[in-house]
Amino acid sequence: MSRTAPYLAEGPRVGLRPFTPEDGPEFTARARESKALHQPWLFPPVTPAAYASYAGRLIDDPTKAGFLVCEKDAGGDGEGNGDGDGEDGGGRIAGFVNINNIVGGAFLCGALGYGAFAHAAGRGLMTEGLGLVVRHAFGPLGLHRLEINVQPDNAASIALARRSGFRLEGFSPAFLYIDGAWRDHERWALTADMVRA
Repeated sequence: MSRTAPYLAEGPRVGLRPFTPEDGPEFTARARESKALHQPWLFPPVTPAAYASYAGRLIDDPTKAGFLVCEKDAGGDGEGNGDGDGEDGGGRIAGFVNINNIVGGAFLCGALGYGAFAHAAGRGLMTEGLGLVVRHAFGPLGLHRLEINVQPDNAASIALARRSGFRLEGFSPAFLYIDGAWRDHERWALTADMVRA
């Protein structure tokens, strides 16, 4: 799939599409540009080899689904004509949302991980993109529940979860191993019936 392929879902300003191996150069460049924004919370791949492994898992593992949140135009920086073809600024990767640990059966749940890139931060693009992923998860993917686990001091991530309708359900001490230590996390969740209501 190329950057000009149709989106899985789209809103007024962003489109959602799966990861591809060809996205490696842009994704890793944006991750390197966004290091100060991401750390100490998030460590997306910054090298071609790390991206190939990361994207490969999202593409090949049926318990994962990865989505790139792409700007449909040039993002207001004067580049491009807004046709979203990726040749002139449109289609730039603004961030990503992954659904991990997808479980079927009676659970029908997945755990979300996400990150904005620095050029897109604070512009509402990830709020729109996360909304598209939620609708896709509760629609075509057939899930019932989504969870977001966030370190308590990550105010921006918590704000995105709250804006997107997730509710705080609990606190998990020493939940995930990140940046050399087991980190506490808040657990936020959303169910399909909450969205329908």
